[in-house]
Amino acid sequence: MNRRMDRVNMLVRQEISRILAVEMNDPRLSSLISITEVRTSRDLRSAKVYFSVFGDQDAKQDAQAALESAGGYIHRTMKRNLKLKFAPFLSFQLDESIEQGADMLDLIGRNPPRDLHDEAL
Repeated sequence: MNRRMDRVNMLVRQEISRILAVEMNDPRLSSLISITEVRTSRDLRSAKVYFSVFGDQDAKQDAQAALESAGGYIHRTMKRNLKLKFAPFLSFQLDESIEQGADMLDLIGRNPPRDLHDEAL
């Protein structure tokens, strides 16, 4: 990915985060949701928006539904606020990498590394 696409992705991510924090009133979009990554297509017409939610499976499903429902509003607001030729159409994807990382750290914590030197004896 080139620097321009990195900047566009960062700009779109920041604007979506701002819209969610400042302009949205949907209770399903609590403050425990964060936009983790945006991947904009080369033609800037579409973008995958990855988000994480701190909560149970119901909270994640509610957030997914709320984001999909608000997608048109977010798109129109971005189109008005960003200085881009096209405001990308958005698709939202739950990012479970943070949860998977926490699970991995928990697994490592329960199984401390063995001393290979002691096993060789």
